[in-house]
Amino acid sequence: MIGIAALWISLLLLGGGLALDRVLSDAITRNFDDGMNYVLTAMIASAEIGPDGEVLFNREPADQRFLEPNSGLYYQISGKGHEDWRSRSLWDRALKVQAEHKDDAPHFYDSNQFPGEDLRVMERSIILPGSNTRWMFMVAQAREGLDAQIKTLRSTLFQSFALLALGLIVLATLQTLYGLLPLRKVRHEIVRMRGGEKNRVTEPMPAEVLPMVEELNALLAHNERQAEEARTHAGNLAHALKTPLTVIMNAATAQSPDLGDTVIREATTMRRQVDHHLARARAVGRRGAAQSRAEVWTSLEAVERAVQRLYPDVRIDMDGVKDAAVRVERQDLDEMLGNLVENAAKYGGGSVFATVGRHGAMVEILVEDDGAGIPEVDRTRIFDRGVRLDSGKPGTGLGLAIVRDVAEIYGGSVALEESEDLGGALVRLRLPAA
Repeated sequence: MIGIAALWISLLLLGGGLALDRVLSDAITRNFDDGMNYVLTAMIASAEIGPDGEVLFNREPADQRFLEPNSGLYYQISGKGHEDWRSRSLWDRALKVQAEHKDDAPHFYDSNQFPGEDLRVMERSIILPGSNTRWMFMVAQAREGLDAQIKTLRSTLFQSFALLALGLIVLATLQTLYGLLPLRKVRHEIVRMRGGEKNRVTEPMPAEVLPMVEELNALLAHNERQAEEARTHAGNLAHALKTPLTVIMNAATAQSPDLGDTVIREATTMRRQVDHHLARARAVGRRGAAQSRAEVWTSLEAVERAVQRLYPDVRIDMDGVKDAAVRVERQDLDEMLGNLVENAAKYGGGSVFATVGRHGAMVEILVEDDGAGIPEVDRTRIFDRGVRLDSGKPGTGLGLAIVRDVAEIYGGSVALEESEDLGGALVRLRLPAA
């Protein structure tokens, strides 16, 4: 940032300095030329043709430098067929006249015709009354004074702009360092958090940095929640596995005759618990993805095809909004819808109806069946792990528990009601809209 600012300031000041140098140098040169033009105009005004056809002045130029040899100010009047009339300051030198050159208007140019003395020359062609000759009036002045003024101007400009550039670069440096100071504070706070001194960024920050600090604190809180949930899940899983393992160990120690059945029964229980906690762990791990998005209708169609293969005699119908999307990973949405539709097909009377709708910031998915329904007193208890109301059909009793846990992890909910149309159970799954 400092380097770019310094480069940009230097380029701007260089361009501005060159432009200003040109404008002021031209102004000084014009002022110099105006003085020579005044002299030339006075010469033309006082010039007349003498009896012998030569040019004469009815009054001499007032500048005494014309009388001093090599003074740096000269004039010369030249005409074809006539001898040049030169100022005494030229002494034994003469100004060069370009052949067949006509300047009806004043013409300025630089010349180095005199060794060691650069000249600024002004010339103009005039036909005087009483003469047919085109006379070339020339005034020349040494550029030493003009060059000295331009040199002083450029030196002043360079020093002023260099000082200005230095001041602006120093200001940009201080502004950058001061502006980035809050980020260094954030870095020090992170170092302290990594060292275990604190768990949040608590230093007061400017308004420009405050949103970033708030997001950082929110991320830390999110990570802490995930870590706490992971510890809780690990503890729950350990507790859930402890009892079956104890039963197996006791049966093995006592050399129980039904050891095989006991191992199979308790291993099945442990597998259910492991599946349940793995589903929760996967959902928690994927919840932090900001880009989580799943198309409900696409997922519902995939589930319908899979369930239809398991229960070919069950009719599954779908209706509602086809472009609804939720802030849920596709795998988790498939798992929730798969459990709900499979339960409806398994425990219903042969008909399943799924409806997708939007309600504000939520997408609502209804899964209905034409089975016996679920008594109102059991509609809350059935979401508990391992609870099954119909033990005559195969299952683990964890389907609805997984649906509830995963939905809550993503900020949604699930509830059981009675279907008015089909007469069986109605499951209302609500998930945040994408």
